[in-house]
Amino acid sequence: MNVLHVASEVAPFSKTGGLGDVLAALPRALAQQGASRVTVVSARYGSVDPQRHGLAKRLRKLTVNVGGQHFEVGLFEGRLPGPGPQVTVYLVDHPLFSDRPGVYGPPSNPGEGYPDNALRFALLSQAAISLARELSPRPDVIHAHDWQAGLAVYYAQQAEWETPPATVFTVHNLMFQGLFSLGEVQSLGVRPELLTPDGIEFYGQASLIKAGLQLADRLTTVSPRYAQEICTPEFGYRLDGVMRARSGRLSGILNGVDYDRWSPWIDGALPARFGKPPAELEALSEEAFAADLSGKARCKAELQRELSLPVRPKTPLLVMISRLTEQKGIDLLIEWLDAELQNRGEFQFALLGQGEPAFEQRLRMLAERYPTRLALRLSFDEGLAHRLEAGGDFFLMPSRFEPCGLNQIYSMRYGTIPIVRAVGGLYDTVVDFDARSRSGTGFTFLPFTVAAVTNAVRRALSAYHSDESSFLALQKRAMRADFGWATSARAYLNVYKQAQSGK
Repeated sequence: MNVLHVASEVAPFSKTGGLGDVLAALPRALAQQGASRVTVVSARYGSVDPQRHGLAKRLRKLTVNVGGQHFEVGLFEGRLPGPGPQVTVYLVDHPLFSDRPGVYGPPSNPGEGYPDNALRFALLSQAAISLARELSPRPDVIHAHDWQAGLAVYYAQQAEWETPPATVFTVHNLMFQGLFSLGEVQSLGVRPELLTPDGIEFYGQASLIKAGLQLADRLTTVSPRYAQEICTPEFGYRLDGVMRARSGRLSGILNGVDYDRWSPWIDGALPARFGKPPAELEALSEEAFAADLSGKARCKAELQRELSLPVRPKTPLLVMISRLTEQKGIDLLIEWLDAELQNRGEFQFALLGQGEPAFEQRLRMLAERYPTRLALRLSFDEGLAHRLEAGGDFFLMPSRFEPCGLNQIYSMRYGTIPIVRAVGGLYDTVVDFDARSRSGTGFTFLPFTVAAVTNAVRRALSAYHSDESSFLALQKRAMRADFGWATSARAYLNVYKQAQSGK
């Protein structure tokens, strides 16, 4: 099986969220599970330093036709870092990408996309297909990701092939739909007859994510629960009708985690390491497991110092790493934090993230009012993200919706117990704690209300304080949970076979 991925992000070269992590891990997992060749095509943005990443520039450029416009693009070639079979990465080099400081929009206002994003990502999509036609052997499957690669499915089906590749399209977040004017999308080479409600027209505009949804041989999304949710009006963002019509071609495959990067016994970002692989952890007695967690206690103390919080080993530390957007439930979080800090609930809270200016301002005000209880870092810091996962006692995710989520999975491996709203991938990965049966890996709630968050957090804090043996068992179960990529990669290989066979 020869698979070519098309995506707007691939870590470590580019990353604004979970998409970059997925494209860093899934292709390697596919190769490890027997795919004969796996290739990733993305863009070389201005932030990508080819020398630092060991990228080599191909001597011959590609001529790419987008709606009658001809673009000369370069290609940087490299490898995905990590063990196992090699995965080749090609980064498309053109001023539309390399002369911009951000991926989708200016860093000063990342929520505002560049006005020519339709052309930028059409160029990426068509460049990927042009490259695919030059490769030997050619891909059996073109796997496109999110709206930025929606036109890759269309361009693949319009290209001339001796044996056309099958196409698979993955929805990572249906809220982002790639909406542009009909005229602008027609200028990208899309046939007029496709710009209809039965095609990719969407309430007077054209939707690039709809191109992938309507045209691909098979569809996937990033958790089983989210595959069900996007077929409903509540979570379908007005595309639920399309999803229901194509539900027979839709599979929900849970994102995996790259444990080579997210395991506390090998994590170089931590002041102390702890933990063991799940099989070894299972064999530890309660006493040995508690002793092993001394490394986590040190991580907590060092994190409190780093964040200028009082070093209090017995005070629960809740952490959160998130984009500051409504999707992530930040409005609910702020309302809950304001009420609980006023009530002088006995906990500390640390948040790392950036996003909507109004949310940032409200959080700053709270941090100024409660400097010994609330630590705020309005930035993206990969090292600090690892230290938060290791040093926290609980990880909070009050998302409105969550296609998959990765931080709740990272948290479990670090013995940091997730408190999550039971939607999407959070529902699929976190089992609610039950003290009587000594089961569960975290704490869940469903209503999107302050009362529901408050109840879940208070349940968690009660478990933390009331029975040390029970809480240790909870941490051990969470750390043993295995969400590696192998199972997910095998599921994708099966989807590729279905796409090839027309099933």
